[in-house]
Amino acid sequence: MNRIKLIQLFSATLFFTLSFWSVNAQEKTLSGNDMLLKETIYNENRVKVLNFSLKDFDALFFEFFDKKSEPNLVLTKEEFYKYTIQIAIFSDRLAALYPDQKEIAAESKKKWFAENYEDYLLSKASQKK
Repeated sequence: MNRIKLIQLFSATLFFTLSFWSVNAQEKTLSGNDMLLKETIYNENRVKVLNFSLKDFDALFFEFFDKKSEPNLVLTKEEFYKYTIQIAIFSDRLAALYPDQKEIAAESKKKWFAENYEDYLLSKASQKK
């Protein structure tokens, strides 16, 4: 894939993901346990995810959305945050590869870190209605 297609794919992915998440998620404060869990997952996965190829990232991203949309499957808090934090970490890789996209990558990382497990559980409950 050439660089332009990668940038277009990245931009489309960001647009797709950002359109699904509300700005309110950023304003919510996480419990200390959630923040500690996120930091632990970040530290455990940072090096691995920074070495992901775009194909690895796509597989992770679509696996997360498949699992998230499965009505009979509820991810554990650790599983949920493992996906969202890994997606956030990949934003750092894209920022390094495409310096002109640093602001977009930083915003994406911020939004993925702001994901909240309780919001996910509420969305799962509404799926079953």
